[in-house]
Amino acid sequence: MARILIAEEGARSDSAYNIRSMIPYFPQPEIHLFGPLTVHAFGTVVAVAVIVGWRMVVTRARAKGLDPELVQDLLSYVILSGFVVAHLYSVLAYFPREAMRDPLLLLMFWEDISSFGGFAGGLLGLWLFFRFKARDVDAMTRLRYLDVIAYVFPFAWAIGRIACSVAHDHPGTVTSFPLAIRLESPEAQAYIAYFYREAGRLAELPPPAVLAKMAFHDLGWYEFLYMSCVMVPAFLALGRKPRPPGFFLVAFLLLYAPARFFLDFLRISDARYLGLTPGQYAGIAVFLAALFLSIRTGRREEKA
Repeated sequence: MARILIAEEGARSDSAYNIRSMIPYFPQPEIHLFGPLTVHAFGTVVAVAVIVGWRMVVTRARAKGLDPELVQDLLSYVILSGFVVAHLYSVLAYFPREAMRDPLLLLMFWEDISSFGGFAGGLLGLWLFFRFKARDVDAMTRLRYLDVIAYVFPFAWAIGRIACSVAHDHPGTVTSFPLAIRLESPEAQAYIAYFYREAGRLAELPPPAVLAKMAFHDLGWYEFLYMSCVMVPAFLALGRKPRPPGFFLVAFLLLYAPARFFLDFLRISDARYLGLTPGQYAGIAVFLAALFLSIRTGRREEKA
């Protein structure tokens, strides 16, 4: 009997320790201005990410001897195309039934964006720019411009993932992982229950008393940690000496795709095809393409 009581006390202590270790849940900050106009933290932080990334790209382009005016024109194509394709890919890949019921969802560009869709859109914008506006730029120089953007991307992406963190727009399954978001408050429990309900998995949630001692994986928060603690330091170290054109594009894709692939297993309600999300299939394709480019670039350097 004494052993049972000790074990129960130990379990209570472990639960209390987990709650203290987890990140507290805060609703997304917002400021209501007037009428229907409300400023949300998500949009504000995304705007900051774009501004910081833009300035860093222009500064790095100038330092690398590239035309700062041309790179600003290029960025406008890349960012606009990136956001448009990110939204279209997200709706068509993750919410195809909703899009068939309401095609106007395809025009709501301020909602539902996809990381890999954004990457594809950015590359499309780059191709359009050099195909129609800067056709006289040779292939190697184009790659240098692309690499300037790729080098800055982890820095801007880390800021952008802060937006996802404060909005909790990429919730994952419930857990007791210390870096997850605490479910102690009724508000947090209602939030995660909504996503489980939408996924038809509400029965998987434990009772409220147990759920209050748990947390949920926040994938935007995890990506912010990965970017700021792994990729940004790695790029700072790699950027200390000259690299061949295309190096940072390949480095970004090789470092990002595997992390994103494994994080997607934690998602609650994403559409899955043969057990994998659209993001995972995109991650596999991107990783293989980057591996191919890496091998091809290495062979060129050997011949040179």
